[in-house]
Amino acid sequence: MTLWDEIHSQPRILEDFVDGQLADVGSVADWMSAQDYTHLVIAARGSSDNAARYAQYLWGAHNRLEAALAAPSLYTLYDSPPGLDGALVVGVSQSGESPDLLAVLKAAAEQGRPTLAITNNPDSPMATNADRHLHLAAGPELAVAATKSYTCELMAAAALSAALRGDTSDLDSLRAVPDIVRRTLDLGDRIRGSAAALRDRDRCVVIGRGYHHSTAFEWALKIAELAYLVAQPFSAADFRHGPLAIVEPGLDVLAVVTAGPLFEDVSDLIGIVRERGARVIAISDRYDCPADDLIIVPPGLPEWLTPIPTIVAAQLFTYQLSVARGHDPDNPRGIRKVTKTV
Repeated sequence: MTLWDEIHSQPRILEDFVDGQLADVGSVADWMSAQDYTHLVIAARGSSDNAARYAQYLWGAHNRLEAALAAPSLYTLYDSPPGLDGALVVGVSQSGESPDLLAVLKAAAEQGRPTLAITNNPDSPMATNADRHLHLAAGPELAVAATKSYTCELMAAAALSAALRGDTSDLDSLRAVPDIVRRTLDLGDRIRGSAAALRDRDRCVVIGRGYHHSTAFEWALKIAELAYLVAQPFSAADFRHGPLAIVEPGLDVLAVVTAGPLFEDVSDLIGIVRERGARVIAISDRYDCPADDLIIVPPGLPEWLTPIPTIVAAQLFTYQLSVARGHDPDNPRGIRKVTKTV
């Protein structure tokens, strides 16, 4: 199966998750509610780390849960695992095999803390050693670059949030996601021209904020691994604190912003960078986003679920950019499907 095929399989995969995994999600939510914890620590790497960024915002905003991202090197190379008093530790990994992530969950177990694994492999060490496992059920991901496993990680985080909150309207919103993603995939021809504009570039900046902090980081990661551009992601807020100085004519800025409390702030930053000569390509669900080139994903989802269709648009963008630059997106150089870090 090619990367193109896996990108286009996502509506069905997400639909299958909603149809088949919500009972398991509810069971995990009940287990979490029975645990004694004050905060979450999430261990992840690569695309899964970006899914963890999403969970950090979502579980904070919807469930009033403080979530921190683990520093796995403290548990391995530094051999100095922090105290995890009061923590429920969550491992997020497509493969469930990376030794440094396993070390975080092992330390949590040794300290008597509850552990949850969210993986696409129920037979992996992470899944079998955690107290509870939430299966992504995305099917084997054969392309090197993560696509469907990433969107399933977002869906799993969103479904878990909904189950913890117990609001039935959240479930209706989850069920609307696959169709919005299906309609987003129809933008392929429109996105091809936008991506071609970066064909001869060697760098770009990617900005987002709030729920789309994760989207900016994942989009930048995909551009780096498939199109070989130096793509640097920033929180839109952090970008104002110094990095704004790099903006000059000829810089390409990619932005993602959707309807919600942060729309005006990010739109204002887009206006500032355009005034300084940068060209802005934005993914949004609002036509009044002030970009030079605006990719509109279908509206209809609450803000907390928009990172799913927006990253699918970004996947299409990156695929087309890779092809326009003469690369093979199915064989990115120097990387493998499963990376095991220590």
